[in-house]
Amino acid sequence: MKRTTDKEMFPEYDFSHGVRGKYVARLGKGSNVVVLDRDVQRMFPDSQAVNAALRALGKAVEVSRKSTRQSSRSTQPRAKTTRAA
Repeated sequence: MKRTTDKEMFPEYDFSHGVRGKYVARLGKGSNVVVLDRDVQRMFPDSQAVNAALRALGKAVEVSRKSTRQSSRSTQPRAKTTRAA
């Protein structure tokens, strides 16, 4: 990080009593910033649209996982068949 010199700061900016990282804990609790690529941004006009799409995707993944687990448990090994020549 670049240090600024006194020449670059206005006199009314007094950070002598500032506390470094004072609000960082609050920021970490309440936000999760994700930067979307331009093509994805065009698909979703706002955060509600992104959240709705991610929730739908999450539900689809859950359903897929449940059905995969159930089908793998319920299937029994198939009997071997021979081909007629």
